[in-house]
Amino acid sequence: MPDKRVYVSPLREKAAAQTRALILAEAEQLFAERGYGRVTVADIAAAAGVASKTVFASVGSKADILDRIVDKAVSLSGHQEAVARILALPRPEAVLEALARGTRAGNETQFKAQEAILKALPVHENGPALWERATAAYRGALHDVAGHLRQVSAPPHRYSVQETADLLWLWFGPTGWRTLVVENGWSWDRAEKVLCQTARAALC
Repeated sequence: MPDKRVYVSPLREKAAAQTRALILAEAEQLFAERGYGRVTVADIAAAAGVASKTVFASVGSKADILDRIVDKAVSLSGHQEAVARILALPRPEAVLEALARGTRAGNETQFKAQEAILKALPVHENGPALWERATAAYRGALHDVAGHLRQVSAPPHRYSVQETADLLWLWFGPTGWRTLVVENGWSWDRAEKVLCQTARAALC
């Protein structure tokens, strides 16, 4: 009996990938603007110019879409490469300047994704787990930087590695940037400068 193989059209696969990307981009925009709880699959479908059944077939439910947004934000953060560069710096001042610049870049480029995630937390069925998944790598990266700061500071500052990591999260975590830029209307440039100065005053 001849082997029956399913033919997969490259053009069809490319079109499907483009549809998924469009749906996710429109969903991210809507979640960031309106909040996860106020957006329906029908809203997402209308924004993407497809039928609701296409949304379900392509990316799944609204919860599945949010999961994909979280995964994409984490994968695009580039934290591993950024931290590797920071850990090679020999002076605490240079470490904090690079950290301010890097976290600013990540939060600015991933702003819509961060807004989508933050606005979903109050209504998500498991908000704490969602936030943990979205920020675990970020926190881990800051902890690594905190350890490096202790090593290159002479004499070491008065905070433990964990306390230093907590302070870095306060200043350079997503809510720190959001407090200044979104809630108080600061420019990204001004926020980067002041957060860096604050960290240097405390840790250098």
